[in-house]
Amino acid sequence: MSTDERERTSEQTTRKTAAGLFDPLLRAVLGDSPPVRFEFWDGSSAGPPDGSDSVKVKSSNALRRLMWSPGELGLGRAYVAGDLDVEGDVFTVLRTLQGAASNDAHLGIGAAVSALGVARRLGALGLPPSPPPEEARQHGRRHSRRRDADAISHHYDVGNDFYRLFLGPSLTYSCARFTDDDTSLEDAQSAKHELISRKLGLGERPGMRLLDIGCGWGSMALHAATRHGAEVVGVTISAEQAAAARERVAEAGLSDRVEIRLQDYRDLAGETFDAVSSVGMFEHVGTARTAEYFSVVRSLLGPHGRLLNHAISSVGGSVMGRKSFIARYVFPDGELLDVGEVVLAMERAGFEVRDVESLREHYARTLRCWVANLEANWDQAVALVGPARARIWRLYMAASALGFEDGGIAVHQVLGVVPDSSGGADMPATRGDWE
Repeated sequence: MSTDERERTSEQTTRKTAAGLFDPLLRAVLGDSPPVRFEFWDGSSAGPPDGSDSVKVKSSNALRRLMWSPGELGLGRAYVAGDLDVEGDVFTVLRTLQGAASNDAHLGIGAAVSALGVARRLGALGLPPSPPPEEARQHGRRHSRRRDADAISHHYDVGNDFYRLFLGPSLTYSCARFTDDDTSLEDAQSAKHELISRKLGLGERPGMRLLDIGCGWGSMALHAATRHGAEVVGVTISAEQAAAARERVAEAGLSDRVEIRLQDYRDLAGETFDAVSSVGMFEHVGTARTAEYFSVVRSLLGPHGRLLNHAISSVGGSVMGRKSFIARYVFPDGELLDVGEVVLAMERAGFEVRDVESLREHYARTLRCWVANLEANWDQAVALVGPARARIWRLYMAASALGFEDGGIAVHQVLGVVPDSSGGADMPATRGDWE
């Protein structure tokens, strides 16, 4: 056999492998040369010949999912179902793929047409596979009480032991504050709670009454009561969070100073607090409810009362679309507001905004710590929630870390105060007291 004949035979053989058949689709999405290694169910591969970081295409069902749901949703479903997986450094793989397919339009109709052709040649045409059971299906009016409760339950009521694996013993599900290169995750979370406490003035007058909206597993409430003698009411609409927070309060011997309620913020009325913290909850409120939210908070504060709103933000705002991975599997109905809109909404509600601080890089580092914890406890995580949900959290946290690193999203603390009738705010002269 001549050299030309051998090359033609080799080329024909390659075209019959999964890698060869996938070649047009990979080119449509990633350009002429895949930047990471793709390994297929039949043992064939494409992309760089070596390296530990790779994408595993484990089944032709991945094609069917992309064909019926082009773009992020189809890829997300394939990943959750186990038809696709990432091996090696998930951050490196995601960043490399992001750079190669910088425009999500590449994952639209062109990819769907390519997927259709590949599926036909593989004999993988057929009805769309059922979505993975972990996918959220929201019903009712957006940000109604019932729908919000369902969304919160979907995200948080998946097992407190699972969250403890990657959040650590503090069970703090918001960004930490790393004061130096050697700060541990636990110390950084404590530093974040202390920063919030100082901004709210809790150390200026022991026994202040604090409302913690979206109290999670009670970490902020415990810190405020323990370090500053605050009287704390924490509210959440996650049943599992409330149960765990109450247990932690009782174990700490703080039941006389900390009350945890299973309560919607819209049901708060007829009470007065000295300060309000809202940490990692505002993302669930929604643009349409923002004015109502700040109005409710304002009604609970008297003169000199302070609000610290700590929330992920996005320039121009961002509604997590129903076809996005994060909306279907992580944060149903989540919305990120522009920090400028947050400031304006607080001012319209009667607050004087006194400080705005970004902790963007801190959240990226926090997420990398969480991913490392999850991967270190992978077998236990899978045993607790199953492989699909463990993969969901790994992907979402890794992708979010990259979003904070490149500035696609941010996180801001916005501090507001209620002035008295003469304009007095009882605020410190400088930020010095907060450090």
